[in-house]
Amino acid sequence: MLRLGGRAFEAHEPVIMAIVNRTPDSFYDQGATFRDEPALARVEQAVAEGAAIIDIGGVKAGPGDEVSAEEEARRTVGFVAEVRRRFPEVVISVDTWRHEVGEAVCEAGADLLNDAWGGVDPRLAEVAARYGAGLVCTHAGGAEPRTRPHRVTYDDVMADILRVTLGLAERAVSLGVPRESVLIDPGHDFGKNTRHSLEATRRLDEMVATGWPVLVSLSNKDFVGETLDRPVKERVVGTLATTAVSAWLGAQVYRVHEVAETRQVLDMVASIAGRRPPAVARRGLA
Repeated sequence: MLRLGGRAFEAHEPVIMAIVNRTPDSFYDQGATFRDEPALARVEQAVAEGAAIIDIGGVKAGPGDEVSAEEEARRTVGFVAEVRRRFPEVVISVDTWRHEVGEAVCEAGADLLNDAWGGVDPRLAEVAARYGAGLVCTHAGGAEPRTRPHRVTYDDVMADILRVTLGLAERAVSLGVPRESVLIDPGHDFGKNTRHSLEATRRLDEMVATGWPVLVSLSNKDFVGETLDRPVKERVVGTLATTAVSAWLGAQVYRVHEVAETRQVLDMVASIAGRRPPAVARRGLA
């Protein structure tokens, strides 16, 4: 059972986490949800389309202008409070690696801290424990935040992913983060080249076998673009194909831009797996 905020999700229940970037320079939407009203409209649409989690980020993942902790908090804290007010049932996640920002957003009502940079600030897990918030434990290959991988190598990329994420997860629990509120994430693109991300996808069942719920952040990423030689705006098909494979292998939470399309993919995979009946079954019955 995965528990986040006031929500509980069964072991095989696929969960959609919708991305809402509070940045002027995000790689995908180039700041479309930087201002409050477009961002709130995005939340409303994502919830209507089936997102159970809203993931709010105040700093783009890639290189760019310096963003201080104070500026990151300015972009996210008030927005978290407003989303909490308007959408009391939704799980609010904040994508941050800084404990100062984690503290502020938890005060404002965040339920989950999405640490995409692999515990680079060890105090973030302490914040999650203090507030009873969930924590995403990600493999980033030891990379510094907002850096791109350069000639990175692994003897066995999945072995390293397991070593790091399981270590972070157990540390979080030892600090007091509820075990049922900890997720592990292979960190596609983070500290990895395209072949590493493809192998991590192919071997996702090894992460699932640990018993920790697995989150995948696949949406329109560079490994999809390089695999198919497609620019950012033409990666949806590749993303959805990777989503289907990840669902078949047992990942539970999907951090995405395209909520409605992802919902259909996850429902289709669940039905093929026998965990969900068809929405309609008339063919051949009349």
